[in-house]
Amino acid sequence: MIKDNLSALIQSIPSTVTLVAVSKTKPVASLLEAHQAGQRDFGENKVQELVDKASVLPQNIRWHMIGHLQRNKVKYIAPFVSLIHSVDSFRLLNEINKQGKKNDRVIDCLLQVRIAQEETKFGLTFENSNEILNQNNYTHIRIRGLMGMASFTDNQIQIESEFKSLAQYYKQYQDQYDWDTLSMGMSGDYPLALSCGSTMIRVGSRIFGSRN
Repeated sequence: MIKDNLSALIQSIPSTVTLVAVSKTKPVASLLEAHQAGQRDFGENKVQELVDKASVLPQNIRWHMIGHLQRNKVKYIAPFVSLIHSVDSFRLLNEINKQGKKNDRVIDCLLQVRIAQEETKFGLTFENSNEILNQNNYTHIRIRGLMGMASFTDNQIQIESEFKSLAQYYKQYQDQYDWDTLSMGMSGDYPLALSCGSTMIRVGSRIFGSRN
C-alpha cells in the first residue's frame, strides 16, 4: 500500500518538488517500506522520535524536523538533521548556530512564518522574519527559505490566500538571500500549495494511511 501511495503521489507532483514523507507516530517497518520504494526525505515533529528512528534506519535518509523545536533539544539532532523547518525565534537560531559550531557543520534551516489565523500555530510574523534576515550573521546556519502552515479550514479561498501571502514574501527575497525552498502544503491542501509555488510538500496520511 505504501509503495503504491508513494508512486501515485510522486506521479501527481512536478519533478522539481521535494516530497517529505511525514512519518510521525508511524512504526519503523512503515518507514522501511517507504525507503525501499525509493523515498529518502522523512519528516518528524518530535525530537525523541526522530532520534530513535534515525538510530535504526538507513544512513542515507534525509531527516526533516517539521515540528515545534525547543532550544534544549537542538543538541540531539544537530549532528545529523538535514533540514529544520520550524525556526521561529532569534533564540532558537542562536542555539542551532551554537550546536552547528560544536558539530562542525552548517545546519540548513527554514524560517517558519505564521500565515494561519489560528493562535495555536507557531511562527514568525513577516516583520520578525525581516529582523532575522537583516541580522543574519550566523556562521553555522544556512537559511534555505520559508515554511508555513495554512489554517485548518474547509475555506479554500482562505487557504489559497494564506499560501499566496507566503509565496509572495518568498519571491520578494528569494534572489537576495539565495533561497531554494518554500515548504508549504500537507495531505489535505498540497495541490493548492503547489499551485501557489510550493517547492516542498509534507505529506503523511496520503502515504502511510491515517495517523495512529
